[in-house]
Amino acid sequence: MKYFNVALIPGDGIGPEVVSEGVKVLKAIEKIDPEISFSFQEFPWGCEYYLKHGKMMEDDGIDQLKGFDAIYLGAVGYPGVPDHISLRELLLQIRKGFDQYVNLRPITLLNPSLTPLKSKTEKDIDFLVIRENSEGEYSGAGDWLYKDKPEEVVLQTGVFSRKGTERIIRYAYAEARRTNRTLTSVSKGNALNYSMVFWDEVFEEVGKEYPDVKTYSYLVDAASLYFVQDPERFEVVVTSNLFGDILTDIGAGITGGLGLATGANVNPEKEYPSMFEPVHGSAPDIAGKGIANPIAAIWSVSQMMDFFGEDGWDEAILSTIKTLLTETNQLTPDLGGKASTKELGDRFVELLQEYMGT
Repeated sequence: MKYFNVALIPGDGIGPEVVSEGVKVLKAIEKIDPEISFSFQEFPWGCEYYLKHGKMMEDDGIDQLKGFDAIYLGAVGYPGVPDHISLRELLLQIRKGFDQYVNLRPITLLNPSLTPLKSKTEKDIDFLVIRENSEGEYSGAGDWLYKDKPEEVVLQTGVFSRKGTERIIRYAYAEARRTNRTLTSVSKGNALNYSMVFWDEVFEEVGKEYPDVKTYSYLVDAASLYFVQDPERFEVVVTSNLFGDILTDIGAGITGGLGLATGANVNPEKEYPSMFEPVHGSAPDIAGKGIANPIAAIWSVSQMMDFFGEDGWDEAILSTIKTLLTETNQLTPDLGGKASTKELGDRFVELLQEYMGT
C-alpha cells in the first residue's frame, strides 16, 4: 500500500470550489486502485485569513507543512489584500521555504477547438516550460529610498546565483535528454547585461555535458512572438522566474485559457513537499456561483501523481480530460457548456472510471 499525505490550501475565490473537485478525483483514484491511499488536512490560509489575523498563514506554517508528501493549492488573491502581499507571504514563502526551485507548466493543446490560432493542431502545440522558481526577478531584493520625496528611488534587484541558475538549466537539459526533445533557452542578454548574459553563459557551459541535446536560444520578445506564430518550434523551454511567468500565460492563451493552465512547484530531491496548483487565480467575480472551471485543478492532480511516480494515473487523468473536452454539454460556461463545477467533476470521475475499466 502506498500512502500519500496531502496538505490542502483551498485559498481564495474559486480556490475551494476547484480544489474540492481535485480531491474528488484523488478519492476516486483511491477507490479504483486499492494500492493507493490518501490522507488530507486542510489549512484555512489565504486572504480571508489575512483580513482576520493580519498574516496570510500561521507563523509556523512552513513547519506545519513539512511532513506532507505534497501541497495542493487552490488560489491566492482577493480584493482588499494587495497582490504583492498575498503572493509574497503565502505562495512565494512556500516555494522558497521548501526550495521548490522547479516550476513545470505544460503548454499542451488538448482539443483543437480550444486554440485561437488558425489551423494549429495538438501536434503543433505540445511543449513544457521549465521556469526557475526560487530567485531571479522574484527574489524580493531591493530598496525604497527617499520615499514620498522628489528624489524617490526604488531598486528591484534580480538575484541569479551560480547554484540557482545552474541547477534549473541542468534540470532542463536532463528533461530534454530523457524525453529526446530539443531545449530552448529564453533570456534577454542584449539588454540585461549582467543577469541574462550570465544566464546565457551558464546555458552554454552546462550544455557541454549534454552534447546530444539540440538547443536554441531566443530573446524573450522573440520567444513571445514565436509562442503565438510558430509554437511547434518549442519542445522543452527553460527560462527565468519572471519570463517564465509571462510566457506561460501566453501559452495558456493559445491552449484554451487560464481555466486549463496548471503548474507544479517541485523540489526534485524530495527533501521537502512539492506544491501543485491551477494557475488561473482566484477569479472573485465568479466565486461562489458554482461555474468555475476545475479542469486546471484536475490537471494539477495529474502532475501530482506523476511526481509520486504514478505515471499510469498521470496519463489516465490527461486522457480523460481530453475525452471530457469532446462533451461540450458537460463543460462549464467558459468552455461553451452549461455544467456546474460539481457536475463537471462528477462527469470526469465517471469517465475516469470508464477509462480504467471499472
